[in-house]
Amino acid sequence: MTARFADTFEAIVANVEQVVQGKGEAVRLTVCCLVAEGHLLIEDVPGVGKTTLAKAIAASLGCSWHRLQFTPDLLPSDVTGVTVYSRTTGSFEFRPGGIFANIVLGDEINRASPKTQSALLEAMQEGQVTVDATTYTLPTPFMVIATQNPVEHEGTYPLPESQLDRFLMRIAMGYPDRASEIEMLDTHGGLSTTEVEDLAPVVTVQAVEAMTATARGIHVAPAVKGYLVDLAEATRRHPALSLGISPRATLALQGAARARAASLGREYVVPDDVKALAGPVLEHRLVVSPEAAIAGIGGAEVLTQVLGAVPVPAGRTG
Repeated sequence: MTARFADTFEAIVANVEQVVQGKGEAVRLTVCCLVAEGHLLIEDVPGVGKTTLAKAIAASLGCSWHRLQFTPDLLPSDVTGVTVYSRTTGSFEFRPGGIFANIVLGDEINRASPKTQSALLEAMQEGQVTVDATTYTLPTPFMVIATQNPVEHEGTYPLPESQLDRFLMRIAMGYPDRASEIEMLDTHGGLSTTEVEDLAPVVTVQAVEAMTATARGIHVAPAVKGYLVDLAEATRRHPALSLGISPRATLALQGAARARAASLGREYVVPDDVKALAGPVLEHRLVVSPEAAIAGIGGAEVLTQVLGAVPVPAGRTG
């Protein structure tokens, strides 16, 4: 099963890399997030491919996807849907909002008001929305890929900790290296250009659901579970943090580690899986104390300290 998982995983990655050059790690993390049943926040400067990556993932899957352009005047009903009166039937009907799709691209999520941002909370955590006291189930698989620009603060509303905690991972695209940028000029600057719209799906919804089920079944030894809990407790005791990671974050890190292990053809999680994903999964959940912020200490630095201080389990972890 893990061999089939790894083959399908690589097929998705290869398809996305036709239009996103030089960002193999970001692509792999995105696919890991998908099969771990999580949501992704891509935070970086404009023009580095955040939206292209999200659209390429959606195009590579044979499933439905919607794009929500977040603006200050976007209403919660635009996201979740609204109940309207139908003169034809003489009854009220529910019209689904943009959240009703397998892949939802939320572009510039920090431009929406806190009220609209909060409309995503129930959907991201429980896979459902409630409108006028009626609950509607979202399709599966379901993933929100949100983007935000960290350097332009005018007209933006920073995501609160409760919203950030709903994202399994936060990643940055970064600038491409020299060779990748030259390849980009060749690929996207000529007549024979591969665009996102040209990508053909390489997996079906059923295949993604099968990958998700395989990832859930990856073995996590008691020693590795203890390592996960030790990391969580270390963040809660760290003097530079006013808020450590929640139990939801511990579960998220275990799920992501399972997905990474399966993508590498393994049927069990090793501590290296946990350490490799600690940054994308945990860093955005850490809140440094005011004193640490004044001293210039950030969440990434604290996480490095925690990973260095917590003993890695030795012996059999498979």
